[in-house]
Amino acid sequence: MAFEPPRRLVRALGETAPDGDDWLAKLPEVAERAVARRELAVERVQVPGGRSSLVVLVRTAEGASAVLKLAPRRARPESERAALAHWGGRGAVQLRDVEGGGGAAEAADGAAGVDEGVLVLERLHPDVSVRSLPEAKALLEAAGTLRRLWVEPPASHPFETVAERTGRQAEAMRAGAAADAEIAPLVDAALAVRAELLAEPPERRLLHGTFRQSKVLAGDRMPWLAVGPDPVVGESAFDLARLVRDRVEDLIAQPSGASTTRRRIKRLAESLEVDQERLRGWTLFRAVESGVRARRVGREQDAELLLEFAGWL
Repeated sequence: MAFEPPRRLVRALGETAPDGDDWLAKLPEVAERAVARRELAVERVQVPGGRSSLVVLVRTAEGASAVLKLAPRRARPESERAALAHWGGRGAVQLRDVEGGGGAAEAADGAAGVDEGVLVLERLHPDVSVRSLPEAKALLEAAGTLRRLWVEPPASHPFETVAERTGRQAEAMRAGAAADAEIAPLVDAALAVRAELLAEPPERRLLHGTFRQSKVLAGDRMPWLAVGPDPVVGESAFDLARLVRDRVEDLIAQPSGASTTRRRIKRLAESLEVDQERLRGWTLFRAVESGVRARRVGREQDAELLLEFAGWL
């Protein structure tokens, strides 16, 4: 079959692709090779799919349902592989190493024969996320899933730390503030709170890294499982911060949006035993970072929503 990347993926990768990047152009060939090597039967490309990878619903040679995921190197797919192997299906989708039969541990070590950027995963229900639930129930289920992922990282791990990731982001934020005086006060506040939070981190856990309601899908093995991690090692509040602003467009539309956000921070912090002020601080940093990035790539409506939300914090 023709592996036509969904429009959403083409648009998202087009915003971030470095000059000379040809991953999208090579994607059909890479997908064909991955399918052939693993003797997979293709059902369909998942649409609209994600913003950083192609997701294909497939069946293995034995007839089991699975997912083939292909991602460019800049999406850190090998880091995702290592995190999924470490979690071993606890709270997250499982690896399906159908090519070599070596299992998740071998795949995590970069076993020969496993293409870089190619993952074969347990099939979940791709069209059913916790976002389909009423808001209060969705937050509860998402938070419960996230808690299961917060484990000690491997002793010798390949993951970026929160300090490293936010350090790169901070540089881009400074550049954005230098070019746009309107956002400079928010950027200054976000950078100041980052410095305070990194001075005394309370723990080191393996984190999902990009957790939100749409990253939690219905499964058969467990009711809800996380997908699509961009794993990072650091404190739990960093991971939870992205969940605070879920459905930000609905929060902004509410006259009581600011007070609802404060209650959400309090409720999530208490339910997951995270320091409330640290959660507020990381929520501020991550909202400003996302807003500055959205403005940089021309998503002005998203930028306005995120920066208004950040102003409440």
